[in-house]
Amino acid sequence: MINGASGGVGSWAIQLAKALGAEVTAVRSGRNAEMVRALGADAVIDYTKEDFMSGGGRFDLVFDTVGNRALSDFRKVLCPTGTYVSCSGGKSTLRWLFRLAAVSLTSLFTRQRLKMLIVSPNRADLLSLKEIVEAGRAKPVIERRYALSEVSDALRHVGGGHARGQVVIRIADQPSSLTQSFGSRSC
Repeated sequence: MINGASGGVGSWAIQLAKALGAEVTAVRSGRNAEMVRALGADAVIDYTKEDFMSGGGRFDLVFDTVGNRALSDFRKVLCPTGTYVSCSGGKSTLRWLFRLAAVSLTSLFTRQRLKMLIVSPNRADLLSLKEIVEAGRAKPVIERRYALSEVSDALRHVGGGHARGQVVIRIADQPSSLTQSFGSRSC
């Protein structure tokens, strides 16, 4: 189950999970149902109409990109030896710290694996991701593009918690000393 499946992280999570052979349940709002289905979600839960806890589903893995529910809620839908991974504690640093503490402390007393995602990129993982993308099994979902001068608008949009896919900051069309020094090149 992916909580926040239509956001920037969740949209990648669906595709990577499918590429690795998982069955995916996506939790997101109703307006994003078709998007997550198109990305490969097998089941879709609209959190505005249904609580993922009420469906009776049990999951081997819960990936939480939102941090909007208590850890105990996620643990109730996990299999007894399932894994919960969070990459969000909510909208504030303090909430993230509380989530980190709750995950760390609770994991000492349960067979369920409870983890906070802390990224440490390495060559092997990046090459695996590159292969998945080059094979067409995952692609970015770009909702909006902003000019470099509009970064504050982009951050406000993402901070609102309802971005669909990635938000991109364009820097190529901005005059800069780097462009003047090195010239512009296409990748």
